[in-house]
Amino acid sequence: MDKRLAGRLAAFLLLAGLVPAGPALAMKASVEGIEGEPADNVETYLQSLEADQYAPQRLEAEVRRLVGDALKVYGYYEPTLRITFDDPDTPEEVTIHVDPGEPVRIERLDFGLAGEAADDAPFKDAIDAYPQQEGEVLHHAPFDALRSKLSGLALERGYFDWRFTQRRMEIRPWAHSARLSLALDSGPRYRFGPVRFHGQHIETDRLEALEPFHEGKPYLARDVATFNQRLGQTEWFGSVSVRPLLNAGVGDLALPPARLGFYHQLDVTGLPPSPPPAPRLSAKALEAAQALQAPAVPEVPIEVNVTPADRHRFEIGLGVATDVGPRMRLSWDQPWVNRYGHSLDQDLYLSGAEQEFSGVYDMPLENPLRDSYRLQYGLRNEDNEDTKSLEASVEFGRRWQFDNAWEQIIYLRTTYEDFTQADLDNQVLLLYPGVRWTRTRSRNPTFPRWGDRQQIGVQYSSEAWGSDAEFLRLNADSQWIRSLGDDYRFVGRVGAGSIVTDDFEDIPPSLRFFTGGDTSVRGYGYETLSPENSDGKLVGGKQRLVGSVEAQRRITGAWWLASFVDAGDAFTDWWPRQLNTSAGLGVRWISPVGPIRFDVAHPFDSDDAYRIHFAIGPEF
Repeated sequence: MDKRLAGRLAAFLLLAGLVPAGPALAMKASVEGIEGEPADNVETYLQSLEADQYAPQRLEAEVRRLVGDALKVYGYYEPTLRITFDDPDTPEEVTIHVDPGEPVRIERLDFGLAGEAADDAPFKDAIDAYPQQEGEVLHHAPFDALRSKLSGLALERGYFDWRFTQRRMEIRPWAHSARLSLALDSGPRYRFGPVRFHGQHIETDRLEALEPFHEGKPYLARDVATFNQRLGQTEWFGSVSVRPLLNAGVGDLALPPARLGFYHQLDVTGLPPSPPPAPRLSAKALEAAQALQAPAVPEVPIEVNVTPADRHRFEIGLGVATDVGPRMRLSWDQPWVNRYGHSLDQDLYLSGAEQEFSGVYDMPLENPLRDSYRLQYGLRNEDNEDTKSLEASVEFGRRWQFDNAWEQIIYLRTTYEDFTQADLDNQVLLLYPGVRWTRTRSRNPTFPRWGDRQQIGVQYSSEAWGSDAEFLRLNADSQWIRSLGDDYRFVGRVGAGSIVTDDFEDIPPSLRFFTGGDTSVRGYGYETLSPENSDGKLVGGKQRLVGSVEAQRRITGAWWLASFVDAGDAFTDWWPRQLNTSAGLGVRWISPVGPIRFDVAHPFDSDDAYRIHFAIGPEF
């Protein structure tokens, strides 16, 4: 093709808009004479200016307009501008010298509230917190922010008939003064009306117990969000929607006649004419009739739409850790088994050292999220070091969740255990009550930068009610995670336990104390630290004390380097003569499936030079 013909074709397509033109470049601006926020705002306003879209004279006028608008929001209404372009014909850069002149100052502030909001503290606090005073240089942003704040509060706190009776910023550039007027008439505050449930498969009274409000309470949007969250936390539902019905008036009943499309209309040729339609009330007429008997306090009905969650959930997990080697967990969860919201969770855990089947049947009470009866059962087999044990247990308890995030469980537990510990063979049947307090707090549970976990337990068994052993057992653990900036993270652990008994031979391995391993004292094998008999076999301890300090630093991205010191032991007499200690280095990788931890620890009280520890999952 001829080059001239090709060029003409390209020009024609460009003019026709069929071929996109090259990207337009924003003009670079330099501001002199002012600094700080006004100068930054001028540069921001000029960022979108494309010089090639304007003729030279029109370009300068546009620059003046944009600079003027940018300065007005900071109170400068009569600036003097000197504008210089680098090239009069094809400018790419502009220099603006600004003499801002005398600023406009606030002469009068007139803010007011009417309606029920006049006595509502958040509204008064918003006005009292206005950052500018009379006599100060006018800034537009605080006035706009107050206007948005008041309108947001009105919607959030149930003043759905609100309106601004005054909303004016009166600027007098010639007098360098401004008068600001803002008045809100909130009207009445709506109250919560009846709650209507749709699609629920759980007893309505169970759902009503989750409501953070009651009918007649002043409306608050936060309560609606809390109700939605609580319904979701029950895990009874696949979807949850809680919304106020603000347009549920009688006027909605005055529906206009439906208009059918031509494909729905019937051929009525030859038929006698139908009688005229009966008179129909309009929407305005119905609303006027309702207004004659309008309630003294307007209400907002709440509509709740839910769908049932899957009744059966199955999950399988595979992993590996140096403590127990390869491991597998299969869970079968039923978030609801009947219309009362009872749930059943069952787990099968398999590893080389331990196999366990367990289940939890939960029976919610008056407050389903915070109060319940709980039945737990399990069958566990352990074959590790000098411990062989087959344990069957049943536990029934009452659970409370408190406002401070602590959870309390009071329970009665029965355990049958057939065990061999070192050279001791025994079978025991224990019946003992206990109480357990736990609390876990974290931000970003996958790899928390802040969090802590505490657990305290007390158990007591007596031969008076048929137990084979009499004992008092106490156990406590605490762990903290704190961060310094974005690149430093610190983890601390401490734990202690004690058994008071004269029947230690009848205390099964599941209640004795052992330490060592990935989550205890690294550098030593899993549960290999405890008192020994004359043959050097582990017998378990009456006391336990462990502690750890770990510092982590981000290397790059999701990779962290860790250094740590662990100490601890299980022993017979309190206080131990010494604690087994180890130190080491580790690497943390925040993988898509969770944190992966790799540690190399050197034990100071063992013949081993080092021990490798590997685990997947967060600290707690």
